[in-house]
Amino acid sequence: MAAWTLWALTMLGLPVVAWLDHLLRQAGSSELPYLQAANAPEVVAAVSAATVGALLASRRPAHPVGWLLLGLGLSVPLSGIAEGYVRYGLVARPGALPAAAYLAGISNGGIGLLVLACGGFVLLLTPTGSLPSPRWRWWARVAAAAPVVFLVSSALDPQPLLPEYPMVGNPLAVPSALTGPLRDLGAVAGITLLAALVVAAWSLVLRFRGARGVERQQLRWLAVGAVLAAAAILVAVIGVVTSKEGVVLVAIGTCVAILPLATGAAILRYRLYDLDRIISRTLTYALITVLLGGAYAGVVLGLGQLLGRTSSLAVAGATLAGVAVFQPVRRRVQDLVDRRFDRRRYDAAQTIQAFSARLRQQVDLDTLTAELLAVVQQTMQPASVSLWLRPSVGASPDQRGTDASRTAVEPTAASSPHGVAPLAENLRLPGGTGAGRQGDTAVPRESAPANFGAPFS
Repeated sequence: MAAWTLWALTMLGLPVVAWLDHLLRQAGSSELPYLQAANAPEVVAAVSAATVGALLASRRPAHPVGWLLLGLGLSVPLSGIAEGYVRYGLVARPGALPAAAYLAGISNGGIGLLVLACGGFVLLLTPTGSLPSPRWRWWARVAAAAPVVFLVSSALDPQPLLPEYPMVGNPLAVPSALTGPLRDLGAVAGITLLAALVVAAWSLVLRFRGARGVERQQLRWLAVGAVLAAAAILVAVIGVVTSKEGVVLVAIGTCVAILPLATGAAILRYRLYDLDRIISRTLTYALITVLLGGAYAGVVLGLGQLLGRTSSLAVAGATLAGVAVFQPVRRRVQDLVDRRFDRRRYDAAQTIQAFSARLRQQVDLDTLTAELLAVVQQTMQPASVSLWLRPSVGASPDQRGTDASRTAVEPTAASSPHGVAPLAENLRLPGGTGAGRQGDTAVPRESAPANFGAPFS
């Protein structure tokens, strides 16, 4: 309940910021509104971080990353509200709002830097919710103290709104003799906050080097999010060079939205082991789009030269050709991508396909049993495998016992159209239990315990 309450406060804070911007414009203020196009990435970051944080905190309240993401999202509208309140109460309409002078210090970037502080701790505590090792405790204390020091130095600054409004004072100001050391201390705290982001990112690299099993899969999700965010930043840089402001805003907004989503997916372990499949399918359909798009354009241009540019036969022919070659191209491209990026699944598919081909020609139950257990062990890598054979359907109780003891040698044709008794696998994965179908009377045919280590590691 508390998590979604904070989320609601974040969502309600954005309209309040817009309302304060409206009041500033009505008062004839020359200040740019807080919710302008240039600040659109901040709004996207607030919504994305708050939503993911509320989901994490509601499902895993003991995990600190969810609450940190909520704090990151809430700090954006709080910063906008404080700035708009101070500008309206001290500059646009002096004295119109109470206690505006007391908020002047912390509104001048003090709350905004909480975004950096929360972001640094999100990286430092992801995905386990704890520090990489006890040796990081001293740095965590430094990173936690830095935003507090910066906030205090901003709140006590004698002239917080310099250089735009030198006439605005601060009732909380310290004596002038302490102004210089106080600002130096705030500058050191600000540099520490920036350094904390870099150090936290490096901690993820160190985690990945020593991670195994589930934690390594979680960090792979973060790595994919970081790669996509880096690509978005590259697009933003290109937009700056080419003076495309819309491209810059979209790219930065994509960047700040991807990272909370990747963090939430990693911590909640959503489709954790499907990452290779997602990547392979994305690459497959991207390549298919490029190939078929190029072929379509080539056919349209080629037939257009022969039949005329206004002929609809060129478009129809290109469309039919694209439909005809789609499935063959998809299969070939999928095999190519799977061999390179999803090799484990590709090898498993090839093993099952080979077993299916042998199954059509094999009638000996002992051979099928051995091959089935071998295929399951090779493709799924369980800790143990048990194969159970169900007795013949419709047999009497006395015959059930006889059939159950002889079914490995003499399967009845009535129980299966292929002359083989139905098979039910009982697989025991590490940390899990196998289960058969309720009501079946079965006997163990063969048990082949094996320990292949953690699967999919």
